[in-house]
Amino acid sequence: MRIITYNVNGIRSAINKNWLAWLQAADPDVICLQEIKATPDVMTDLHLVEALGYEHYWYPAEKKGYSGTAIFTKHTPKHVEYGCGISDYDREGRNIRVDFDDLSVMSVYFPSGSSGEHRQDFKFRFLNEFGQYLDGVKTACPKLVVSGDYNICHQAIDIHNPKSNANSSGFLPAERDWVTQFLESGFVDTFRHVNPEPHNYTWWSFRANARAKNLGWRIDYNMATAPLAEKIKRAAILPEARHSDHCPVLLELDV
Repeated sequence: MRIITYNVNGIRSAINKNWLAWLQAADPDVICLQEIKATPDVMTDLHLVEALGYEHYWYPAEKKGYSGTAIFTKHTPKHVEYGCGISDYDREGRNIRVDFDDLSVMSVYFPSGSSGEHRQDFKFRFLNEFGQYLDGVKTACPKLVVSGDYNICHQAIDIHNPKSNANSSGFLPAERDWVTQFLESGFVDTFRHVNPEPHNYTWWSFRANARAKNLGWRIDYNMATAPLAEKIKRAAILPEARHSDHCPVLLELDV
């Protein structure tokens, strides 16, 4: 099972950058998308997605051109869960989940707090309430992968300049502590499970030629519940894909 998470920063923009050819070549079984910024009714390329063998499930934000998640899958799920039942987050299309017989995969887009104190407070509330929601999902779906843009770098190794970013949203101590507690609750950071090396990032600012200099942040994850740890065949960041300010992250499971 090849699972990819990808914040596309606007799926129509990504498609205009030859994203569908990349998708065909990457050939994931399931791809979890964030920040789709579109609804399926405005998409003119869905027949091409279907021609590649994908069913597609969408959970866009109510606000047009903003946020939203989706999952494309080559395997028909037995159930699709839209949202988490908390209206503040569901209005923004923050998460969608597909359940298969022996595996569940969620696409989630954590809020950013970088635009100001109000959104940082919203982000902290999301971490608390969504974390509680995931506790229940993990019980109901013990083999669960929570893929997406978490908008948090967990450790100093995950950010190009930890000292200067010590007070930046996305690397605040309370945010990093949340990730630690999340992992301790029974999840595995699948990339770090197989790769302890520094300088592996998934997002780069558009400013100051940051991507060419690899001045990035690792904020996109495939987090898997502990029972799946022994099933990890491969976990990799795919920085050569350039359809967004993020890049895709791959997880291969032997299931």
